[in-house]
Amino acid sequence: MHSFADLNQDEVDGVAVAWRERARAADDAGFPYVHALLNEGREAGASLPHSHTQLVWFAEPPPAVLAEEEGGECAVCRHVETELASGERLVLERDGLVAVAAYGGRLPYELLIAPVEHPTGSGFESELLAPALGLLSESLRLLHSLEGPAPVNAWLHDRGHWHVEVLPRLTVFAGIELGAGIYVNSLQPEDAAAALRDARTLG
Repeated sequence: MHSFADLNQDEVDGVAVAWRERARAADDAGFPYVHALLNEGREAGASLPHSHTQLVWFAEPPPAVLAEEEGGECAVCRHVETELASGERLVLERDGLVAVAAYGGRLPYELLIAPVEHPTGSGFESELLAPALGLLSESLRLLHSLEGPAPVNAWLHDRGHWHVEVLPRLTVFAGIELGAGIYVNSLQPEDAAAALRDARTLG
């Protein structure tokens, strides 16, 4: 199966342009929030065998996005600042962006890709969108070198400090995750980040 990891930067740039244009069309049509996502692999809910992204238009931000804004302080800023200071969970840093192994990730190798500085506008309009999608592609290549082709979900949260969340589906959600909302992750994020950094060195 052709993966998002196989795209070159020109192709990734094309995805960013398409997302931007469709987000503008959604806004013009009265849908102020666009949920851009990647479902890759049958286990991740992909409806087609080839890699593709989808955009869902919403009349308002979905609950998962609104929940990130609770408390007033920017959680993504705090997260990025902490990860840059420690370096333990840092996987990649380039072009004003970071990719970090998510602290308390739900599944092995869960990643967060975000601008280092708090952005002032929409991710769809940001000059960092294409480089962020480039980091997504590179991160998936590193993951494939460790685990082989892996099903994955990724999505853009486009409010406040916009960011891309990456959730490889190497294990499945079972009763404790689905019923209790408690996620059992067998891989420490520090170990995930170290493995991905090593894969980059070896690659």
